[in-house]
Amino acid sequence: MLRAVAGGQALLLSALLWTLAAAGNPELPTAVNITWSSINFKTILQWQPKPSGYFYTVEIIGHTSDIKRKCILTTETECDVTDVLRNVKETYTAHILSVTSSTMDNFEEPPFAVSEKFTPYRQTVLGKPEIQNYTQKGSKLNIVFQDPLTPYKFPNGSFQSIQDIFQHDLEYKLYYWKDQSSGKKDATTTSNTFEVSVDSTKNYCFYIQGIIPSRRENRNGQESTVLCTSVGRNILDEYGAEVFIIIAVIAIAVITLAIVLPVILCKRKKAKAAREKEPLNGV
Repeated sequence: MLRAVAGGQALLLSALLWTLAAAGNPELPTAVNITWSSINFKTILQWQPKPSGYFYTVEIIGHTSDIKRKCILTTETECDVTDVLRNVKETYTAHILSVTSSTMDNFEEPPFAVSEKFTPYRQTVLGKPEIQNYTQKGSKLNIVFQDPLTPYKFPNGSFQSIQDIFQHDLEYKLYYWKDQSSGKKDATTTSNTFEVSVDSTKNYCFYIQGIIPSRRENRNGQESTVLCTSVGRNILDEYGAEVFIIIAVIAIAVITLAIVLPVILCKRKKAKAAREKEPLNGV
């Protein structure tokens, strides 16, 4: 009878321990504020808080692909997951596991947090185009620029550009305006060059931006550096009307002083001469 009771208690205890093991370690905190940061398909997963007494392991789960683990047993709060997102049109979810070193050696399911879904093709931010050359000749402004590169490579080892991946979905927009003016014009291209008509007597400033028209969000990429032409630039174009007015005032002052000063000196000289003659007249 006692053996039967002892056997039942042992079975109950075993079942309880198995249930606790299956539930993982509830004392470990899970990640919060999980965000995807992606520019030109280089993608970093970030989260909080900094772990103390435990580690993180990242699992990337694709809609049609197998689970891939990254940053195993890390104490960092970010993970570069670029290389496991090569299928850029796939939709992914990240699981941030909170683990101890012993958790990884058994069949316990550790506590974890789940990120929002992420599709690189629809959500990565387009980086800045690089302007390679520009000229303003007569009434034409010509600009040549380069596509931003991605971390992904062709079989020959060269890096793929965003144009190689987006192809016909990618456009570039040029914004240009007369120097010292705020009124902007724009032009669009699917190539790597622009040629626009401009006023041959004026200088122009401009920048370029990549665009994915089919997107609902993140349609506009980062803006390139603003550059300006310098054809026919004069002092008024360079420094503005205010400086010109100041120079004119200074010039007038100098001219006035040049006219007035000799008159004053002459009058003082005559007055001095008159004073010197007064004692002689008295004698």
